[in-house]
Amino acid sequence: MTERVFNGADAERPAAHPGAAPLRIAVIDTDSGFLQVLSKRLERLGWEHRVLASAVPTDAIVSMRLGALVVDLSVLGPQAWDYLDRLSTELPGLPVIVCTGQSTVAQRVRGLRMGADDWLQKPCHPEELIARVEAVVRRTRQAQARAEEGPIAAGEIEIRADRFQAFVDGLSIDLTRREFELIELLASAEGRVLEREEIYQRVWGYAMARGDRSVDVFVRKLRQKLEKASPGWRYIHTHFGVGYRFAPEPAGPEAVAPAPALEAVPADLAGLQHTAHQLV
Repeated sequence: MTERVFNGADAERPAAHPGAAPLRIAVIDTDSGFLQVLSKRLERLGWEHRVLASAVPTDAIVSMRLGALVVDLSVLGPQAWDYLDRLSTELPGLPVIVCTGQSTVAQRVRGLRMGADDWLQKPCHPEELIARVEAVVRRTRQAQARAEEGPIAAGEIEIRADRFQAFVDGLSIDLTRREFELIELLASAEGRVLEREEIYQRVWGYAMARGDRSVDVFVRKLRQKLEKASPGWRYIHTHFGVGYRFAPEPAGPEAVAPAPALEAVPADLAGLQHTAHQLV
């Protein structure tokens, strides 16, 4: 493992937010030009920062007590995706920002769905990276503050911000980091309808591009997991053309019990009944 630590004359300056402890971050990158400019700006902020030239074990990341980790996936080579997946799985409370070279839409979507909190493509300005780190850390701290208020109980599920997970009868629903952030946001709205744009802004951290269906995709996946873990309840309701509302409601006996057998139903009528059932 190669490591360089930048300690500048401005390291004692106060953090960007008065009264807040200096943020401690690590950057896995080997771009010397970018790192030189970035380190100077971090020093002005009073942030403690460490530069790593290769991947480090997650237990080493824990020992650094970081507030955020910035990763250039191109530095990690073939192990990049496995490493990103391991970070998001083993360290769900650590904000991870990918800052890497040219990438495809599929790669960026894959990274975000695996658990990266943000993705920034090089070449980029260090100030934008710093702003994105601040935004991700701010959301994480807000979630931690909510965790101190205790779990959210809704229907049969218990939402635990301290564990970034939801449970039914003590069993984990096995939500990804993004899915957890989504259900926590919806549940915290206390029955209010949240527009798709607001959901995207608050979960992904920036404005939703026109035509982006990420919110709908994640809501669908979240619904599937909730229905599997708690089939007797419905939690997320769609308001077409607007967004989504979280309100636990019993699903009703028809949703959890098989319908009684029908006697001598003609084949064509049975087909119509099956189609109607799918449309309900």
